[in-house]
Amino acid sequence: MRIDPGNPTPIFQQIVARIAAAVAAGTYKPGELIPSVRQQAVALLVNPNTVARAYEQLERDGVLISRRGNGMEVANGAPELAAARARAAVAATLGEAVRAARAAGLRRGDVDALYRAAWQGANADEEARQPEASS
Repeated sequence: MRIDPGNPTPIFQQIVARIAAAVAAGTYKPGELIPSVRQQAVALLVNPNTVARAYEQLERDGVLISRRGNGMEVANGAPELAAARARAAVAATLGEAVRAARAAGLRRGDVDALYRAAWQGANADEEARQPEASS
């Protein structure tokens, strides 16, 4: 998981979004423990209180459950919940982008081309992050 210190979104919210996305994608499955606050803070080079705040938010959102003595685990139903929230967030962002494009006088074909370029760029970024398969 990566966070972007230059992003205007607060770090704890970035952590919330990344963990929710990982749950939605099946990286973390229901009943599975996620890294401890301390482990996550060390991995991300952030204050443990920031991670704790993110975990508390994910627990309030129903994505994580605190298991006394064990840590935080993914709640049953969390993948569906996280996926629904991700779809809603993407829909809202796309809606804002379409409104901005219309306000700027762009045509649908222009917006479609911008979307395709953004999609290809995101896929290229993801492929660049993937470790090469060993021969």
